[in-house]
Amino acid sequence: MEEGEVRWDGLCSRDASTRDAALENIRQAVLRRTAHISPVKEDPSPESSEGRLASATALERLNEMLARLLMLSKRCPFRDVREKSASVLSSVQELGIRIPRPLGHGPSRFIPEKEILQVGNEDAQMHTLFADSFATLGRLDNITLVMVFHPQYLGSFLKTQHYLLQMDGPLPLHYRHYIGIMAAARHQCSYLVNLHVNDFLHVGGDPKWLNGLENAPHKLQNLGELNKILAHRPWLITKEHIEQLLKTEEHSWSLAELIHAVVLLTHYHSLASFTFGCGISPEIHCEGGHTFKLPSVSNYCICDITNGNHGVDETHDGPAGSISTTESFCEVEALMEKMKKLQECRDEEEASQEEMATRFEREKRESMFVCCSEDEESAPTRDVSRHFEDTSYGYKDFSRHGMHVPTFRVQDYSWEDHGYSLVNRLYPDVGQLIDEKFHIAYDLTYNTMAMHKDVDTSMLRRAIWNYIHCMFGIRYDDYDYGEINQLLDRSFKVYIKTVVCTPEKTTKRMYDSFWRQFKHSEKVHVNLLLIEARMQAELLYALRAITHYMT
Repeated sequence: MEEGEVRWDGLCSRDASTRDAALENIRQAVLRRTAHISPVKEDPSPESSEGRLASATALERLNEMLARLLMLSKRCPFRDVREKSASVLSSVQELGIRIPRPLGHGPSRFIPEKEILQVGNEDAQMHTLFADSFATLGRLDNITLVMVFHPQYLGSFLKTQHYLLQMDGPLPLHYRHYIGIMAAARHQCSYLVNLHVNDFLHVGGDPKWLNGLENAPHKLQNLGELNKILAHRPWLITKEHIEQLLKTEEHSWSLAELIHAVVLLTHYHSLASFTFGCGISPEIHCEGGHTFKLPSVSNYCICDITNGNHGVDETHDGPAGSISTTESFCEVEALMEKMKKLQECRDEEEASQEEMATRFEREKRESMFVCCSEDEESAPTRDVSRHFEDTSYGYKDFSRHGMHVPTFRVQDYSWEDHGYSLVNRLYPDVGQLIDEKFHIAYDLTYNTMAMHKDVDTSMLRRAIWNYIHCMFGIRYDDYDYGEINQLLDRSFKVYIKTVVCTPEKTTKRMYDSFWRQFKHSEKVHVNLLLIEARMQAELLYALRAITHYMT
């Protein structure tokens, strides 16, 4: 939270007078910086080159502060900070210095800003959640503002993430953020990489490590292989991978450290899925979140600028795109009818164990042929490949090239009976926090489906969760996998597989094309199921390998 002599920590305080003092210090620091910004003179003499360089550096540092003030004026849960940050920006503008403006249309590229809770309009309970998040991270990030559709889940998510990153634990703070960077970089998620680069430096991390994984300690470099396999092909993890990390002479990991690292890796792989799955926009103060250029007036009337209507993207309004309302309505009705019929069939007859196993294998095989369109344009990202090795290593389906991967039976190794206790034993309380988060995501329901109320959605939620685990080879003996094809249509399967396996390829078209009559909050709910099912699948493979190593 420091930039030169400027301290931003005080803005996170619950005490208004502490925030006020911090804001006054920031205001004075900004005005001091503006004094160094002089009009560019046409003086080609070599004597002035040093002065020009100093002026450019001063402008760059000032712009960083102004970008942060812009973020605070829009995203701080404390009203006094929002108003005074805006006031400082106005003062700077009055001096003839250009100030930044936000780029884009709110926290998500997929969800219209008007449908997302605006900071300052939250109720008391939500304000407490926002204030807690801001006090912890020094920001109210776009992920939080999209997750806020589901406050119960958000509370659990923030509590877990806070524990993993900031509370007592086996790993030092800078290692935790660096592992977050390594994990997010596997999916080229520059949004998460940028956030954690800032956090890494803030807790005293060595800037040299950011030049590439080869500049980090050998201990972290050795984690690269596990990161790679966990992110893309977790079914290949063996106890030998674990042994290599725990028995590497002076660079070895302890079991507790390794559990902490595994939980962080799976957390950030999954969070990358959420980031791309919900089209999360860059943070206002980060690269891509603001601009100092004046808005182009070619597309709209100048009065729109003064009214704050900065060229609203008309295609942003509805998830249904060009599909007729009637067609989308029929889609919802058909899905509800299928759920009703499946429930009736369940009550009438139960398939044999052999038939259930056959249906699982069929669904697993079919999931291999569900793939996202390679020619889709994915969200632009900054090159983050320096944070991991073997950039060509990605998701591969199980049985490609004749390679057979045995089915992982949950009856033999489950989160509830095995993984949970292992995590809790080696990293106390974290197993409990993760377990709560899994249950909230899986059980969360408002008993609604699009425009219908009083609907039991448990069958649909289970189909989504089990389809994701099926893609990872994980089988539940008591589940009839024939239900998946009945409940999840092809466009939905393409979206699920893309977000879970290759999130960086997710597009707005994919997001818009499934469940066209459903609310954005319901699509965000789907993403919560996707990220928690993915995290649990990765954890099951990693924890099973650790258990095999220990026994």
